[in-house]
Amino acid sequence: MKNNRIILKAFPIFTFYSKMKYFLLFGLLLTGSFFSHGQELAVLKYDGGGDWYSNPTSLPNLISFCNEKLQTVLEPKPQTVEPGSTDIFQYPFVHMTGHGNVFFSEEDAANLRNYLFSGGFLHIDDNYGINEYIRRELKKVFPEKELTELPAEHPIFSTAFAFPKGLPKIHEHDGKRPQAFGLFENDRLMVLFTYETDLGNGWENQEVHNDPQEVRLKALQMGANIIKYVFQN
Repeated sequence: MKNNRIILKAFPIFTFYSKMKYFLLFGLLLTGSFFSHGQELAVLKYDGGGDWYSNPTSLPNLISFCNEKLQTVLEPKPQTVEPGSTDIFQYPFVHMTGHGNVFFSEEDAANLRNYLFSGGFLHIDDNYGINEYIRRELKKVFPEKELTELPAEHPIFSTAFAFPKGLPKIHEHDGKRPQAFGLFENDRLMVLFTYETDLGNGWENQEVHNDPQEVRLKALQMGANIIKYVFQN
């Protein structure tokens, strides 16, 4: 992972709270502790009543798959982080999922914006039911940006394993095609929203959903693509 590229990104300053946070993070940079746990991943614990904790075995299984197949050195147990916490700046990759409502306070939105502009990455996997809520809340974070669909030719679909048709379909619920949406700053992908695929269910222990092995493998390979893309860009 190119930590220097992440560290040297500028932190936007929006409110007095954000300005104070900027100086705190700058102090962490000077002491050498910024992103000191750069090989840890985290799950986003958000407010609103949605089940942020769903798919508890998914991210640990993806981490294990990446460490085996991509020779990454990721800590086997992901951490939990809240959107308004300065702790989020320790994690280059934050995963978010759920079925229900999501709510970001103004402080959460400002902190997430700073985190993403400074080089962080948020992967949102719709576990069927989060779509309308996360689109609304992302507007608080980036009111000037729109989610755009990633074409099948985007490198995230081929960085480790080839998906020539783009995002694979893992679980069928309502007959819609799988789509990957992104939020960009210049050419850098900051937020990936995987919709109508249910990657996280495919990452879970086999006995949870009794998916065929080839389906689980597709989900894990696509997840590995995401991890590799984030860590090499």
